[in-house]
Amino acid sequence: MGQLMGISGFVLKGCFAAIALTFLLSVPSIAQKKIPVDLELILMADGSGSVDDAEFLIQRQGYAKALRHPDIWHGISSGILRRIALSYVEWSGPNLQIPIIGWTVIEKKSDIDAFAKKLETLPRELYSGGTAIGNAILYGANSIKSNRFEGTREVVDLSGDGWDRNGLPAAQGRDQAVKMGITVNGLPILDEFRVGLDKFFVSDVIGGRGAFSVPANGFKDVFFAIRRKLILEISGAPISTKDLATVQMK
Repeated sequence: MGQLMGISGFVLKGCFAAIALTFLLSVPSIAQKKIPVDLELILMADGSGSVDDAEFLIQRQGYAKALRHPDIWHGISSGILRRIALSYVEWSGPNLQIPIIGWTVIEKKSDIDAFAKKLETLPRELYSGGTAIGNAILYGANSIKSNRFEGTREVVDLSGDGWDRNGLPAAQGRDQAVKMGITVNGLPILDEFRVGLDKFFVSDVIGGRGAFSVPANGFKDVFFAIRRKLILEISGAPISTKDLATVQMK
Protein backbone atom coordinates (compact mmCIF):
# COMPACT_ATOMS: atom_id res chain seq x y z
CA MET A 1 0.00 0.00 0.00
CA GLY A 2 2.85 2.35 0.96
CA GLN A 3 4.53 1.66 -2.37
CA LEU A 4 1.26 2.41 -4.19
CA MET A 5 0.87 5.70 -2.30
CA GLY A 6 4.41 6.62 -3.24
CA ILE A 7 3.72 5.95 -6.91
CA SER A 8 0.46 7.94 -6.75
CA GLY A 9 2.24 10.86 -5.12
CA PHE A 10 4.90 10.78 -7.80
CA VAL A 11 2.24 10.78 -10.54
CA LEU A 12 0.38 13.67 -8.89
CA LYS A 13 3.57 15.68 -8.59
CA GLY A 14 4.26 15.00 -12.24
CA CYS A 15 0.77 16.21 -13.20
CA PHE A 16 1.13 19.37 -11.13
CA ALA A 17 4.52 20.03 -12.70
CA ALA A 18 3.06 19.62 -16.20
CA ILE A 19 0.16 21.96 -15.35
CA ALA A 20 2.54 24.53 -13.88
CA LEU A 21 4.77 24.36 -16.97
CA THR A 22 1.76 24.82 -19.28
CA PHE A 23 0.67 27.85 -17.25
CA LEU A 24 4.12 29.42 -17.33
CA LEU A 25 4.39 28.95 -21.09
CA SER A 26 1.03 30.65 -21.57
CA VAL A 27 1.99 33.75 -19.59
CA PRO A 28 4.49 36.31 -20.96
CA SER A 29 7.77 35.74 -19.18
CA ILE A 30 10.54 38.11 -18.29
CA ALA A 31 12.36 36.80 -21.38
CA GLN A 32 9.43 38.02 -23.47
CA LYS A 33 9.55 41.51 -21.97
CA LYS A 34 8.66 44.20 -24.48
CA ILE A 35 11.40 46.27 -26.11
CA PRO A 36 11.26 49.95 -25.05
CA VAL A 37 11.19 52.55 -27.85
CA ASP A 38 10.49 56.27 -28.04
CA LEU A 39 7.57 55.78 -30.42
CA GLU A 40 5.38 53.03 -31.84
CA LEU A 41 4.10 54.35 -35.17
CA ILE A 42 1.85 52.39 -37.52
CA LEU A 43 1.30 53.96 -40.93
CA MET A 44 -2.15 53.06 -42.31
CA ALA A 45 -2.15 53.94 -46.02
CA ASP A 46 -5.23 53.92 -48.27
CA GLY A 47 -5.23 50.95 -50.65
CA SER A 48 -8.87 51.18 -51.76
CA GLY A 49 -10.13 51.23 -55.33
CA SER A 50 -10.31 55.03 -55.36
CA VAL A 51 -6.48 55.05 -55.42
CA ASP A 52 -5.42 54.16 -58.96
CA ASP A 53 -2.05 52.60 -59.78
CA ALA A 54 -0.37 55.91 -60.55
CA GLU A 55 -1.60 57.43 -57.28
CA PHE A 56 -0.65 54.28 -55.39
CA LEU A 57 2.91 54.56 -56.70
CA ILE A 58 3.08 58.24 -55.74
CA GLN A 59 1.89 57.35 -52.24
CA ARG A 60 4.41 54.53 -51.76
CA GLN A 61 7.27 56.63 -53.13
CA GLY A 62 6.14 59.56 -51.01
CA TYR A 63 6.49 57.56 -47.81
CA ALA A 64 9.85 56.11 -48.90
CA LYS A 65 11.27 59.50 -49.86
CA ALA A 66 9.95 61.16 -46.70
CA LEU A 67 11.50 58.50 -44.46
CA ARG A 68 14.91 59.10 -46.05
CA HIS A 69 14.76 62.84 -45.35
CA PRO A 70 17.58 63.91 -42.95
CA ASP A 71 15.08 65.47 -40.53
CA ILE A 72 13.51 62.06 -39.92
CA TRP A 73 16.78 60.50 -38.83
CA HIS A 74 17.56 63.60 -36.77
CA GLY A 75 14.24 63.18 -34.95
CA ILE A 76 14.86 59.49 -34.25
CA SER A 77 18.44 59.97 -33.07
CA SER A 78 17.40 62.87 -30.82
CA GLY A 79 14.99 60.72 -28.80
CA ILE A 80 15.75 59.47 -25.30
CA LEU A 81 16.13 55.86 -26.48
CA ARG A 82 17.15 56.81 -30.03
CA ARG A 83 14.93 54.20 -31.63
CA ILE A 84 11.34 53.82 -32.77
CA ALA A 85 9.17 50.90 -33.90
CA LEU A 86 7.57 51.35 -37.32
CA SER A 87 5.00 49.39 -39.36
CA TYR A 88 3.29 50.05 -42.72
CA VAL A 89 -0.17 48.70 -43.50
CA GLU A 90 -2.51 49.24 -46.46
CA TRP A 91 -6.24 49.14 -45.85
CA SER A 92 -9.62 49.33 -47.56
CA GLY A 93 -12.72 47.36 -46.43
CA PRO A 94 -13.75 46.21 -42.93
CA ASN A 95 -11.58 43.08 -42.96
CA LEU A 96 -8.99 44.23 -45.45
CA GLN A 97 -5.87 45.44 -43.70
CA ILE A 98 -2.64 44.10 -45.22
CA PRO A 99 0.64 44.53 -43.31
CA ILE A 100 3.12 45.38 -46.06
CA ILE A 101 6.00 45.80 -43.59
CA GLY A 102 5.64 44.37 -40.10
CA TRP A 103 6.88 45.97 -36.90
CA THR A 104 10.51 46.99 -37.37
CA VAL A 105 13.05 48.62 -35.06
CA ILE A 106 14.48 51.80 -36.58
CA GLU A 107 17.69 52.74 -34.77
CA LYS A 108 20.20 53.17 -37.61
CA LYS A 109 20.11 54.99 -40.92
CA SER A 110 20.44 51.64 -42.64
CA ASP A 111 17.17 50.57 -40.97
CA ILE A 112 15.39 53.52 -42.57
CA ASP A 113 16.92 52.75 -45.96
CA ALA A 114 15.87 49.10 -45.75
CA PHE A 115 12.31 50.04 -44.75
CA ALA A 116 12.05 52.61 -47.56
CA LYS A 117 13.45 50.13 -50.09
CA LYS A 118 10.73 47.62 -49.20
CA LEU A 119 8.07 50.28 -49.76
CA GLU A 120 9.48 50.89 -53.23
CA THR A 121 9.72 47.23 -54.24
CA LEU A 122 6.95 45.25 -52.55
CA PRO A 123 3.86 44.75 -54.75
CA ARG A 124 0.41 46.21 -54.26
CA GLU A 125 -1.99 43.74 -52.61
CA LEU A 126 -5.24 45.74 -52.32
CA TYR A 127 -7.29 47.14 -55.19
CA SER A 128 -10.84 47.34 -53.80
CA GLY A 129 -13.00 46.47 -50.80
CA GLY A 130 -14.54 49.76 -49.75
CA THR A 131 -13.44 52.41 -47.28
CA ALA A 132 -13.69 51.34 -43.64
CA ILE A 133 -11.77 53.97 -41.72
CA GLY A 134 -12.97 52.91 -38.28
CA ASN A 135 -11.83 49.31 -38.83
CA ALA A 136 -8.46 50.52 -40.09
CA ILE A 137 -7.91 52.67 -36.99
CA LEU A 138 -8.90 49.84 -34.68
CA TYR A 139 -6.64 47.41 -36.54
CA GLY A 140 -3.74 49.82 -36.05
CA ALA A 141 -4.50 50.26 -32.34
CA ASN A 142 -4.69 46.51 -31.73
CA SER A 143 -1.48 45.97 -33.68
CA ILE A 144 0.27 48.46 -31.41
CA LYS A 145 -1.00 46.79 -28.26
CA SER A 146 -0.09 43.27 -29.39
CA ASN A 147 3.40 43.86 -30.77
CA ARG A 148 6.71 43.25 -28.97
CA PHE A 149 7.43 46.92 -28.26
CA GLU A 150 6.62 49.37 -25.48
CA GLY A 151 6.58 52.94 -26.73
CA THR A 152 6.66 56.14 -24.72
CA ARG A 153 4.16 57.29 -27.35
CA GLU A 154 1.78 55.18 -29.46
CA VAL A 155 0.43 56.57 -32.74
CA VAL A 156 -1.87 55.33 -35.48
CA ASP A 157 -1.35 57.45 -38.59
CA LEU A 158 -4.08 57.09 -41.20
CA SER A 159 -4.05 58.52 -44.71
CA GLY A 160 -6.98 58.41 -47.12
CA ASP A 161 -8.75 60.12 -50.00
CA GLY A 162 -12.35 59.59 -48.92
CA TRP A 163 -15.02 59.33 -46.25
CA ASP A 164 -16.44 56.20 -44.60
CA ARG A 165 -18.27 53.90 -47.02
CA ASN A 166 -18.70 50.78 -44.92
CA GLY A 167 -17.64 49.04 -41.74
CA LEU A 168 -17.15 50.63 -38.34
CA PRO A 169 -17.65 54.41 -38.44
CA ALA A 170 -14.41 56.37 -38.22
CA ALA A 171 -15.38 58.15 -34.99
CA GLN A 172 -16.13 54.85 -33.23
CA GLY A 173 -12.82 53.32 -34.23
CA ARG A 174 -11.05 56.54 -33.21
CA ASP A 175 -12.77 56.63 -29.81
CA GLN A 176 -11.84 53.03 -29.05
CA ALA A 177 -8.20 53.70 -29.95
CA VAL A 178 -8.10 56.81 -27.76
CA LYS A 179 -9.47 54.79 -24.82
CA MET A 180 -6.43 52.53 -25.24
CA GLY A 181 -4.19 55.57 -24.77
CA ILE A 182 -3.32 55.80 -28.47
CA THR A 183 -3.11 58.98 -30.55
CA VAL A 184 -4.68 58.93 -34.02
CA ASN A 185 -3.27 61.36 -36.60
CA GLY A 186 -4.47 61.86 -40.15
CA LEU A 187 -3.47 62.77 -43.68
CA PRO A 188 -6.49 63.49 -45.90
CA ILE A 189 -5.74 63.66 -49.64
CA LEU A 190 -7.86 66.46 -51.10
CA ASP A 191 -9.01 67.50 -54.56
CA GLU A 192 -11.97 69.32 -56.12
CA PHE A 193 -14.20 66.27 -55.54
CA ARG A 194 -13.30 65.94 -51.86
CA VAL A 195 -14.21 69.34 -50.47
CA GLY A 196 -14.63 69.08 -46.71
CA LEU A 197 -12.61 65.87 -46.29
CA ASP A 198 -10.07 67.78 -44.21
CA LYS A 199 -12.83 68.83 -41.79
CA PHE A 200 -14.10 65.24 -41.60
CA PHE A 201 -10.63 64.04 -40.59
CA VAL A 202 -10.53 66.60 -37.78
CA SER A 203 -14.02 65.80 -36.50
CA ASP A 204 -14.14 62.01 -36.96
CA VAL A 205 -10.65 60.57 -37.54
CA ILE A 206 -8.00 62.18 -35.36
CA GLY A 207 -8.00 62.03 -31.57
CA GLY A 208 -5.93 61.53 -28.46
CA ARG A 209 -3.09 63.46 -26.93
CA GLY A 210 -1.61 66.01 -29.36
CA ALA A 211 -3.61 64.65 -32.33
CA PHE A 212 -3.30 66.51 -35.63
CA SER A 213 -4.03 66.22 -39.34
CA VAL A 214 -1.86 67.32 -42.27
CA PRO A 215 -3.92 67.70 -45.48
CA ALA A 216 -2.30 66.99 -48.85
CA ASN A 217 -3.51 69.10 -51.77
CA GLY A 218 -3.87 66.15 -54.15
CA PHE A 219 -1.42 63.30 -54.68
CA LYS A 220 1.15 65.76 -56.05
CA ASP A 221 1.45 67.15 -52.51
CA VAL A 222 1.58 63.77 -50.75
CA PHE A 223 5.36 63.69 -50.22
CA PHE A 224 5.46 67.12 -48.57
CA ALA A 225 2.48 66.31 -46.34
CA ILE A 226 3.97 62.95 -45.30
CA ARG A 227 7.34 64.51 -44.52
CA ARG A 228 5.76 67.26 -42.44
CA LYS A 229 3.61 64.75 -40.57
CA LEU A 230 6.42 62.27 -39.88
CA ILE A 231 8.73 64.99 -38.57
CA LEU A 232 6.08 66.17 -36.12
CA GLU A 233 5.18 62.63 -35.03
CA ILE A 234 8.74 61.46 -34.49
CA SER A 235 9.88 64.60 -32.69
CA GLY A 236 6.88 64.49 -30.36
CA ALA A 237 7.21 68.25 -29.88
CA PRO A 238 4.10 70.41 -29.39
CA ILE A 239 2.75 71.94 -32.60
CA SER A 240 4.31 75.38 -33.02
CA THR A 241 2.75 78.55 -34.40
CA LYS A 242 4.85 78.04 -37.54
CA ASP A 243 3.36 74.57 -38.07
CA LEU A 244 -0.24 75.74 -37.70
CA ALA A 245 -0.24 76.95 -41.32
CA THR A 246 -0.03 73.34 -42.54
CA VAL A 247 -1.53 71.42 -39.63
CA GLN A 248 -5.09 71.08 -38.36
CA MET A 249 -5.38 70.33 -34.65
CA LYS A 250 -8.13 68.44 -32.87
